[in-house]
Amino acid sequence: MQKYQGSCHCGAVRFEIETDFPELTMCDCSICLRKNALMVKVHESQFRLLAGEESLTEYQFHTKTARHYFCKVCGIYPFHRKRVTPDNFGINVHCLEGFSPEGIPLRQAVGASMI
Repeated sequence: MQKYQGSCHCGAVRFEIETDFPELTMCDCSICLRKNALMVKVHESQFRLLAGEESLTEYQFHTKTARHYFCKVCGIYPFHRKRVTPDNFGINVHCLEGFSPEGIPLRQAVGASMI
């Protein structure tokens, strides 16, 4: 497993993850389609918020189980706490420093049909 650091656009929110990138996920639920995020799932033990807790704002909808986080300053979505596996985070890989998705399998999650 490798460590990666990530941030929102303005740098107010900074975090670190540890993963071997078994796959990346795109979801077709209403919020994921709109934010166009490409995600990797990491267990909460492999996630560390380094800075910016006070700069995060949270959005919840439908069952109010998943917790989507956005930077209050720049509006970027860096991560969310997952609905089906709430002990995991979905990390927006576009927020990771020096990361390329090339060669990593992509799974299409079917979130739109989750009721």
